[in-house]
Amino acid sequence: MYISKIHINNFRNFKNKEIVFNDGVNVIIGHNNAGKTNLIKALSLVIDTERPKRLDIDDFNKNVTLEELKTNPPKISISVTITKGEEETPDDLVTISNWLTKLDNSYEALLTYEFFLPEKQKEEYLKALSLLTDETPSGINKAWKLIKHEFIRFYGYKIWGGEIANQATADSESLQKFDFQFLDAIRDVERDMLTGRNTLLREVFDFFMDYEIKIDGEKTAEAKHSEIKAKKELFSEQADALIKNLSDRIETGKQEILSYAKKTGASFNNAEPTFEGSVSENEMYSVLKLIVEYKSGIKIPATHNGLGYNNLIFMSLLLAKMQVNADVDYLDSNAKVFTTLAIEEPEAHLHPAMQYKFLKFLNENKKEKKVRQIFVTTHSTHITSAVSLDEIICLHNENGETSIGYPNKVFPEDKSKKYVQRFLDATKSDMLFAPKVIFVEGLAEQLLMSLFAKYYNIQSEKEFNLKQETAPSDEIYSSKTIEDNHIAIINVNGRYFEHFLYLFDKNQPNTIHKKIACLTDRDPTSKLKTESNYRKCYPYSYLQDLTLNDYKDNPTNNITKYQTHPNIRFFSQDQNQGKTFEYDLVLFNPSLKLLITESMSNTTQIESLMNLYEDNTKEVSDFLEILTYGSDTNPNKQNIAIRDGINSSNWTNDDDKKKAIIASRYLNSIGKGENALELAYILEDNLNKFGTDEYIEFTIPTYIKETINWICQ
Repeated sequence: MYISKIHINNFRNFKNKEIVFNDGVNVIIGHNNAGKTNLIKALSLVIDTERPKRLDIDDFNKNVTLEELKTNPPKISISVTITKGEEETPDDLVTISNWLTKLDNSYEALLTYEFFLPEKQKEEYLKALSLLTDETPSGINKAWKLIKHEFIRFYGYKIWGGEIANQATADSESLQKFDFQFLDAIRDVERDMLTGRNTLLREVFDFFMDYEIKIDGEKTAEAKHSEIKAKKELFSEQADALIKNLSDRIETGKQEILSYAKKTGASFNNAEPTFEGSVSENEMYSVLKLIVEYKSGIKIPATHNGLGYNNLIFMSLLLAKMQVNADVDYLDSNAKVFTTLAIEEPEAHLHPAMQYKFLKFLNENKKEKKVRQIFVTTHSTHITSAVSLDEIICLHNENGETSIGYPNKVFPEDKSKKYVQRFLDATKSDMLFAPKVIFVEGLAEQLLMSLFAKYYNIQSEKEFNLKQETAPSDEIYSSKTIEDNHIAIINVNGRYFEHFLYLFDKNQPNTIHKKIACLTDRDPTSKLKTESNYRKCYPYSYLQDLTLNDYKDNPTNNITKYQTHPNIRFFSQDQNQGKTFEYDLVLFNPSLKLLITESMSNTTQIESLMNLYEDNTKEVSDFLEILTYGSDTNPNKQNIAIRDGINSSNWTNDDDKKKAIIASRYLNSIGKGENALELAYILEDNLNKFGTDEYIEFTIPTYIKETINWICQ
């Protein structure tokens, strides 16, 4: 059996949500405050018999109206569905038999935790709440305060088994068959494991003592018992001999010690104090301390380990304890039937390589049936990149509304699922954690988008302040930086956006509801009507001869398709004048020599074209002359294509032509990866000079501004 789903009502950030689980490992991810910890705590309220069940006022979901509070007392309800799994034990069905809601080839059972106001207090509650009339947030807060001070003390809890309408209390004996071990993110592993005085170590020691005898399949139970008993008796004899040795050594000194007792009157009625003792195996555990022994023979106490190393040791001991708890031969009828391990942020203090190792360790324990089901909450991209999409559950919280995404259920075809699975390496799986994502085509956009957002933020804040000076208002400026808005920039290495959009399409079920912007190049193309293959062309050659040629560009269909989509948008350059990311940088900054990098070719020619643009008296022909006969190059096919395209273009604006010539020459002179890296250093250095005379103004292309504006809203 396994926990197949949980339905949470009015608990913390879950208003009314159902989460479906896997029979095995469940990796629960999401941005901060998405509800990962709350989900595990909700699960533990139902099946963790060691956890306190009483809740407080702050455990209620507060996203309610005053009218709802006045109609009924708030109630928390958490239902766990238990379903027949692939691997069953004879005791599974027996354990949950009293909670069954469906009994066929795939049985189902239901456990429901409720935290509620008893019926006898309801009349008084409704009377008190009826006096409240303020529907504002302040008024609702006043209602919650009233509940806290006057009624929360009357609240109680129940765990129901089976259909909740039957109001049948789940029997304690069956609940005790569940072993729910929860390791939270803030843990003191040194306190919990370092010596045999600790309960965890004592239980593990007791079970694994004489383990070679206990697992010997060739011996009968009676033979094992006799052999272990003989070992215990031998230990007792040896311990008695040691204690006698101590007693003999202290005999003379004892007389001196006890002489003080006689003098104080502690000896009377022929009774005198003395020393005596015995040591059992369990008591001897306390002298054992956890150490680390290196191959060199050096031994150090575990207290000297790093936190990550000790965390791994502790988790291994926890799994050993779960093995103890589930062993029928050892605990008989007290053995646990269903063992569940929940770990919050296992990556805490763990190097990425150790995270991979740990995840492998968990999967091996599941396969070896040492634990039946595993729940892991994480922020680690290394962990998510090491598991399959089938094991990932995504939580996303926006404006107080929690949504649940199942990456394995969103793909209409296996091809896209396999593509995304291979793509989610440690860096790119950021898309699953960040509240917002910008997908880009290449390395240049990935390296520079954050810088562009910072430039745009400076310009926007300046405009906002000027607006406040002329017409002051209570409006607060909203940052447009990538970091402040927790946006992930993901390079998809091409135009493969559609594969990833299956994960986030809010119009479809099981998707992850977050804002997605796709930044794609216009890349206009043309072909003769008599040919089959399209070729790249310049914007000034686009749509120039519809009689002989066919034309198309890359993003138009997607821009149209997603222009009214609730959470996805496509952005690209101007349809008439845009081409690529690098082309637009120069199109909007035609005289900005800051964009010329060392790795570029034809730098002298490009600088000459930029100088020429600063002179308003120059004609388009002057630009073409430098382009064709510049000092860096003899006329070549690319330059001739630019010249011929400009000359045959029906563009009428000479300034547009001049900028297009510079942008075209720039685009043909760069190696994208290296140039983008150099530009990132140059633009960041310039940004650091903001507020000084050395700062140089930089204009961000319009489509990038539109992207940043939309994603930051």
